[in-house]
Amino acid sequence: MIHVQLNTDEYEYDIHSLVKAFYPKERVIFQEEQARPNEVISFSLAIRIMPDTMEVEGQVYEIDTTNRSVARNTIKKALYCYLSKRTNKTLPWGTLTGVRPTKRPMEIIRQGGTGIQAIEDMEKMYYTSRQKASLATRVAAREISLLDKLPLERSYSLYIGIPFCPTRCLYCSFTSYPIGAWQEQLEEYLDCLEKELRYIAEKMKDFRLLTIYMGGGTPTTLSAGQLDRVLSVVEDAFDLSAVTEICVEAGRPDSITRDKLETLKRHHVGRISINPQTMQQKTLDLIGRKHTVKQVVESFQLARLVGFDDINMDLIVGLMDETPSDMEDTLSQIAQLKPDGLTVHSLAIKRAARFNTDKEAYEDITCYNSEGIMQMTMDAAAQMGLWPYYMYRQKNMAGNMENVGYCSEGHEGIYNILMMEDVHSILAAGAGAISKMILGEGRISRAANVKDVTTYLNRIDDMIEKKGKAISLLMAACNMEES
Repeated sequence: MIHVQLNTDEYEYDIHSLVKAFYPKERVIFQEEQARPNEVISFSLAIRIMPDTMEVEGQVYEIDTTNRSVARNTIKKALYCYLSKRTNKTLPWGTLTGVRPTKRPMEIIRQGGTGIQAIEDMEKMYYTSRQKASLATRVAAREISLLDKLPLERSYSLYIGIPFCPTRCLYCSFTSYPIGAWQEQLEEYLDCLEKELRYIAEKMKDFRLLTIYMGGGTPTTLSAGQLDRVLSVVEDAFDLSAVTEICVEAGRPDSITRDKLETLKRHHVGRISINPQTMQQKTLDLIGRKHTVKQVVESFQLARLVGFDDINMDLIVGLMDETPSDMEDTLSQIAQLKPDGLTVHSLAIKRAARFNTDKEAYEDITCYNSEGIMQMTMDAAAQMGLWPYYMYRQKNMAGNMENVGYCSEGHEGIYNILMMEDVHSILAAGAGAISKMILGEGRISRAANVKDVTTYLNRIDDMIEKKGKAISLLMAACNMEES
């Protein structure tokens, strides 16, 4: 555990994130927090922030406090220099700890700058490595070219949450419940989901719906009839004339059947994601995914047979006890299937994951990621004809890396870009779903549904009322812009 003594709480979040990036296995606490029983303090870190300087363990660094944004950046750079010297290491993403590494290069390109200028800016401003700055800039340029083709004015996307899975994975912290325990409440859940969807459709009828994404959980844990019901509601309630993409996470191969795929196809679902996470059977068994590598292949081939020509596959780098050679083998097997997209996630284990809550049972298991492995995935994607088109970062990512979506030309997951870049609103229905209203000038309003399914069922009217207030803010913001 690392104990940080800080004379102000204004930059506590930024300092916590950066210290954690250098010491991912350590818990970081501040002066008002208490150590847990039997917890040993590895070291203390005394930080004093003054008007023009920052003192870290007696070492003084100049900072610029002309405005909060500049102050945050210079404080993080000063702390980075100290921690880099102390640990004798650098971070591939430098001081960047936020979710959107493409934000700065997009700004520069939008302002008329070149890709080279964006790369050099990231290196100077955030101490980002040239490799990562180049990746972020490539993605930013591709996102801009795609976003500029979309009719974003008075538009939104729809997220439909199905919070059920065949089993819960060891690393999972999403809103997800074992489907077997909820069979009796499924129809009631769909009743509430339909009520929420119809409310959204009515309130947003003057806005253009661009993309629809059904995620979870694993939406294909629903039966073919239940999938038909949800998608029929969508077709009946919403104006789909401007929709450019309907995507469903088919997710777990053990939840995929021919009748479900045919149901999705009949409702004009164009994009699905089949997510093995790994093609190593030993890892699948360890993390609690009750399917085989063979089922992954069979499900993919079945989807092609049914007629899906836009199939994404998800992989996770840094899974429990996997080696670089395991990842190399996984990538080789994926290449044989020839997916249209490949999303590479760096493992990020949140507090609610079973791997964290039952640490003693897994203390001998390691989770490893590196720049070399991420480069391996990028090279393999390129050999498959897939190129990076969106990316984001999370807390506690193995190796301090990133998540990257790759695809062939014309198979970009548009919803993914819209969700990450905050360029239009996302209306979300279902337990644990979070609606995000883009109000302009950097203002965002969120309306989160409760995660617990039973509570969602009992409080559906409260969820709808909360969403209505957020939608009202969006309407007001749009009216102000138009006036």
